[in-house]
Amino acid sequence: MALRELYHPESGRMKVAGLISGSGSNLRKIIEHGRAIESSKGRSPYQVVVIFSDNPASNAEKIGNEYGIPVVVRDLGAFYKERGKPKKDLTVRAEFDEGTVEALKPFNVNVAAYAGYMSIATPVLIDAFLGVNVHPADLSVMDGDKRKYIGDHAVRDAIVAGEKQLKATTHIIEQQVDCGRILMVSAPLDVNLPEGFDLNNKDQVNSVSDVHQNRLKEVGDWVIFPRTLEYLADGRYSQDEQGKLYFEDKPISQGLMLEAVV
Repeated sequence: MALRELYHPESGRMKVAGLISGSGSNLRKIIEHGRAIESSKGRSPYQVVVIFSDNPASNAEKIGNEYGIPVVVRDLGAFYKERGKPKKDLTVRAEFDEGTVEALKPFNVNVAAYAGYMSIATPVLIDAFLGVNVHPADLSVMDGDKRKYIGDHAVRDAIVAGEKQLKATTHIIEQQVDCGRILMVSAPLDVNLPEGFDLNNKDQVNSVSDVHQNRLKEVGDWVIFPRTLEYLADGRYSQDEQGKLYFEDKPISQGLMLEAVV
């Protein structure tokens, strides 16, 4: 059975575009991880060569200035306003994505890291670059034939459902949101509920969920997202002719657990 690497190291250092819409905290960790590898080994297998944001109020310019990385900003809200269309109109989004792909062409990007990029990507953007995202839930958990914890409220949903542990997942960006092939699942974070926690108290549920999501970033997102890109750039991920993923030639069944490669 022939396997094909998702990225071939012999192509040179993997060039990453960091896509953000807000604070860019995940992107910072990606940049810092690459530079830490460079400091210790003399060369990192990947490099963030450009930062792209669809929101002029994001931290894109700040991060770009701090790390000396070029920045491209295209205002998605203004783009829709000019056309008199609602943001849910994905036909207009495809037009926007065409402009984004064109704007990123000079940087010869290999991989797009969706580091807090809050806009749905259309096939135009998905097909242009291999996309990698991190999601604050264990995407291997199923509810029937569907993934159980997807969407913006995955941490809250998991806590409300009674999950005792939370995990983060890196996955390939594919057309159905949060349903791309899994690359890595983080070590677990225990759910700690305060005394008197009331599932019927929405404010309390939201507050506890926010605390756990921030903690999960530290032990989950910020660990596995940079490492996934490192392993991808090293050529350790591959796929067969049916698109099934492998890590170091071993099939990934329910997601590569972090503990298996540390």
